[in-house]
This record gives sequence, C-alpha cells and structure tokens, in this order.
Amino acid sequence: MIATKTEVIDLAEVTVRRISVGEMDNNVYLLTSKKEGTQVLIDAADDARAIAGLVGAGCGDCSASYGNLQLIVTTHSHWDHVRALEEVRSRSEAMTACGADDEADIAVPMDVTFEDGDTAELDGFDLEVIGLRGHTPGSIALVYRDPEGPAHIFSGDSLFPGGVGKTNSPEDFRQLITDVSERIFDRFDDDTVVHPGHGRPTTLGAERPHLDEWRARGW
Repeated sequence: MIATKTEVIDLAEVTVRRISVGEMDNNVYLLTSKKEGTQVLIDAADDARAIAGLVGAGCGDCSASYGNLQLIVTTHSHWDHVRALEEVRSRSEAMTACGADDEADIAVPMDVTFEDGDTAELDGFDLEVIGLRGHTPGSIALVYRDPEGPAHIFSGDSLFPGGVGKTNSPEDFRQLITDVSERIFDRFDDDTVVHPGHGRPTTLGAERPHLDEWRARGW
C-alpha cells in the first residue's frame, strides 16, 4: 500500500509530520525541533522508503543545516508497528526505544527502555512517557507539551477516537481503562490532542464524556 500524503502540524518549536502506511493504515509520526533539527520517529510501522521520505521532508522544518534522527520509539510490540524498524534503524544512527515490558517481544534490539514517568530528553524538546498497560504489557504513550498550546499525546493503540485499544481479557481491559483514566484523562486538559496509532486525531474533551460508556462496554 502506498503511504498517504504527509500531514503537517506546525507548532511553536516543533513540527509534527504524519503518514499512514501499510494495509493496517498505521500512523507514523515524526517530530522535528525547529531550532536544533533533532528528530524523533514514533512507530516505524511499514514502508521504510516512505519513512525515509518523511524524515527527509522533516529536515526542511528546522533552521539547522540538516535533520538529525536521534530516536525511534515503538509504542508497543505488535507486528504492524515494527515492520520497518530494522531497516530504518540500519539506515540511520538513531537509537531505538520501547516500553520495558515489551522489549522481549520486539526482534530489533532496543537501546533504551522506558517506564511510566520517564522523560526522553532530546536536543530541542522533551517527550514524557506514559505507561498504558493492557493492549500489551509494555505499551507506552509519548507526550509533547507545546509551550504555546495544548499538549500532544501519541497514544499508540491504547487510546483512539471512540475508545481504548483492544484487550484480550477482562483483566487487561480493566488495567487499560484504569491507566487511560488515571494517567491521561485525570492529568491532561480537554484541549489535549491525541494522535493514535491508526486513524484520525481527537481531543480529550471530545472523548471524556464517553468514559463511562467505555467502561460499561468492556473488553
């Protein structure tokens, strides 16, 4: 499947670029510091050539003479989120990262593993890590706090417009809905933008009224 047209969000200090790749319409995100050129890729899901084009386009977003892909973060270990990871890693000098409890299920070696509450400190911006257990044991979301606007949460497959991600048991569902409620909805404002692993973005304000429906619906 051909990657979709790149969508660009122009924030004060960072640009966010998104393409959708593969038969599962996986979102791939690239964050670029306008000042430093530092880049972070979220979910090298598929189509390494399209991802290379995304990274190249992001180089034009910064005042530095070149882009610098420093980190490739995998939000969780499912196959559709990692198919281009090895190729993208081998073509760059970027470090790889994922949630600690998903590391064993990802074939590509990880340079860094994250726990809930960690921060990825990069040249030009930071990303906060939120652990969202349930879709997989080590699923994570990444938070970019725009100094001049709402926060942006890259939620992987843990939070979508209309509900939380798929779980395989009532226990996993209870864990996921609890983490999403306490670690996202209880901590962030309604204007926070959620960028999921598939599909269109949403806001916490649009989803918050439906939390009780999600709990009642269950897994």
